[in-house]
Amino acid sequence: MVRGEKTEAKLDRDLRMGMVGGGPGAFIGEVHRKAARLDGGVQIVAGAFHIDPKLSKQMGRELHLDPSRAYENYQQMIEKELALPADQRIDFVSVTTPNNWHFPIARDFLKAGFHVMCEKPMTLNLTEAKQLSQIVKKSGKVFGLLHNYTGYPMVKLARDMVRKGDLGRILKVVVQYPQGWLVRPIEREGQQQASWRTDPKQSGAAGCMGDIGTHAENLAEYITGLKITEICADLTSFIKGRRLDDDGNCLLHFEKGAKGILHASQISIGQENNLAIWINGEDGALEWHQEHPNYLYEYRLDQPVKVWRRGNEYVGAKSPAAGRATRIPSGHPEAFLEAFANIYRNFTDTIRATIVGRKPTELELDFPGVADGVRGLAFIETVVAAGSSKQKWIKMKI
Repeated sequence: MVRGEKTEAKLDRDLRMGMVGGGPGAFIGEVHRKAARLDGGVQIVAGAFHIDPKLSKQMGRELHLDPSRAYENYQQMIEKELALPADQRIDFVSVTTPNNWHFPIARDFLKAGFHVMCEKPMTLNLTEAKQLSQIVKKSGKVFGLLHNYTGYPMVKLARDMVRKGDLGRILKVVVQYPQGWLVRPIEREGQQQASWRTDPKQSGAAGCMGDIGTHAENLAEYITGLKITEICADLTSFIKGRRLDDDGNCLLHFEKGAKGILHASQISIGQENNLAIWINGEDGALEWHQEHPNYLYEYRLDQPVKVWRRGNEYVGAKSPAAGRATRIPSGHPEAFLEAFANIYRNFTDTIRATIVGRKPTELELDFPGVADGVRGLAFIETVVAAGSSKQKWIKMKI
C-alpha cells in the first residue's frame, strides 16, 4: 500500500441472520435461507419459524441452531435477542410469513434496531405500507423487499440499456405472469400455500394480482424506470366460491406517455412461472423470459435479432450491475436461486457498509426497498378498484 493511501473499511465477520416464518416444509423460507448464504458471509443463528412453537423448535433442530434461539414467537425473539450481547445478537431478520404478518413483524424489528428483509407484498394494505415507509426512514436501518426477479443479470442489463437510451423513447410495455396451479380449488383440500393466498384476511385485497401481478408491475417499472400512472383492469375469480381473483388483465398508462398491458393468471393450465416482458421503444425493443433467464433478445428495424447471453464479458462491459450479478461462465445456466442471492448480496453488503460507517456504492444499493413496497400496494389497491369500477381508468392510489 502506498503511504497515505486510505484503505476501505471492511467487516471482518459473518452477518448473523434471523428468520420469522419458513418452518418445516415451507418453500419460500428455505429459498431465503439458501440464497442468503450462497455467497458466504451470512449465518442463520435464530428464528421464530412457525406460529406453532413446537414446529418452530423442530425447524431450529433441523438447522442445528442453539435450542434457546428457536423462539416461540417473534415478540419473544426480539426480547431475547436484545438481551444478548451486541456481538451475538442477529444483525438482520428475514420475514417470510403470509402477508398479514409482514407489517407488524417488520415494524417491531425495525423499532428494535434490526435491519429487515421482507417478502412481498410488503404489507396487507397501502396504509400499512406508507406507515412502514416512515418507520424505515426514522429507524435508519436497511430494509429490503424480495422482488427477486430484479436480481437476474439480464434484467439488470435490460434496465441499463433502457437507462442509456439504447431503445430511445419507450412506447409500449407488455408484461405477463401466467401460472396454472390454482385452476382447481386446492385451498379446500388443505393445500397450505393455496389456503393463505386465497384468504383475504391473510393475503389482502387481491389474490393473483397481489401474489404475482405485483412481480410483473415491479419488473416493468424496474426495467423502464417509468412509473405506472393509471390502470384499467378486469379481474376474475373463475373458481366458484373463491374470494380473491385468480386471473387479471390490465391496460396501463406510464409516465412520459408510454402504454402497457399486464396479464397475470393462476388458472392457465400448462403454465408454470411464465413471467416475461417485452419493451418497445422508438429505436429498438427488448424481450426477456424468466423461464429462460440467461438470454435477452434485442430487436432493431431491418436487422437480425441480437441475443445477449449471460456470462460473457460483453454483458459486464455494457452493464456493471449485470456483471456483478453473474457468478459462473457463459453456458452454465444461472437462475432462480442465484437471482434471489443477488438481492441478498446487495442487501447484506449495504448492511456491512452501514456497520463499518462506509457509504454503500450504487451497485450495492441495487435491490428493491420500501419505496418499491409502497408502489406494490398502490398497484394492488388501484387494480382492485379499477376491476370493480365503471370508470375506464383509475389513477394510481399513491
